[in-house]
Amino acid sequence: MKTLLFVTWLLLGGTLALAQPVAGVALAFGLAALHRLLGPHARPRRMRPLAIARLVGLVAWDIVLSNLAVARIVFSPDRERLAGFLEIPLDTRHAGALAGLAVIVTATPGTTWAGYDSERSVLTLHVLDLREAVTIGEFKARYERPLRRIFE
Repeated sequence: MKTLLFVTWLLLGGTLALAQPVAGVALAFGLAALHRLLGPHARPRRMRPLAIARLVGLVAWDIVLSNLAVARIVFSPDRERLAGFLEIPLDTRHAGALAGLAVIVTATPGTTWAGYDSERSVLTLHVLDLREAVTIGEFKARYERPLRRIFE
């Protein structure tokens, strides 16, 4: 993890001036130390690069489709839409999987993370158009199950 952070920092900096590698080392070690403070549940037991790649590809494709759906809604004002909330009971309580779901929902236009009830393990989403939204089963199959494979 430290090496990846360091290399990413150097690539983003675009220069090998003395300050960049020094800052990269400090950042890599500092963020790794902060990550350890999150506890043992925050780290996946073993990396599953294929599952991660599949999920990233799926989310990227869903973001493209969602952008098109939102554009259709915005540019067709006469078309009725049904905005509303969708409650999704989750099987996971893993902090990493929940963070992954938050990133996916935030990155997907037309959806907003409206709340999470940790006692009931229920995610509440606000959806721009419920008719075009994925069903609860689809959401769990497309996002929650792959995240559980990665983190649990």
